[in-house]
Amino acid sequence: MLRARSSSEAHLYMDLHACECGSFDFDRQHRLELRSDELVAVYEGVCRQCGRARHFEFQMAEEIPPPAPAFGGPEPSRIIDPGEFADVGYRMSRSAGLELLNQPKSEHHKYRAAMAYALAAFEEVLKFVPPGHDAIPADAFTSEAGKALYRNGPGKFRRDLIQMHIDSTRRVLANIDKAIPPRD
Repeated sequence: MLRARSSSEAHLYMDLHACECGSFDFDRQHRLELRSDELVAVYEGVCRQCGRARHFEFQMAEEIPPPAPAFGGPEPSRIIDPGEFADVGYRMSRSAGLELLNQPKSEHHKYRAAMAYALAAFEEVLKFVPPGHDAIPADAFTSEAGKALYRNGPGKFRRDLIQMHIDSTRRVLANIDKAIPPRD
């Protein structure tokens, strides 16, 4: 059974795994079950494109998860690899970044959640760098998408470059926070 550290991680896992027809979109119904003293999150629904039933079960971590958008505690994910997290971080930050460039500062707050999500994804990538190492080893990439991303640019998974993405995303978030008008 898949082991998720948080509901955010479970949702991202489902977002990354398409239906047989290729669609990622399905109406998720959620319930929690207690099985042999283990908390299991069950997600079920129907694919909006082809009508197939979708079903995911996640054994939830015993630790209280950090607040969203974080995906989990200090340990790396067991169900999402660093390439998948990096891809999510790049896509979210690129998309939100382009919007930020084309909007007045008074509108920047609308993109804060997307940038915070990108930051959480980049922070997950860093968790895959083993202590005392400068980069993520090739065997940490377990998904086809993650392996392809690693093959196309293993240098992107050096500790210093990952930290650079984290730092720059934090700066963008800080600038968004400065631009948020005070509440009356």
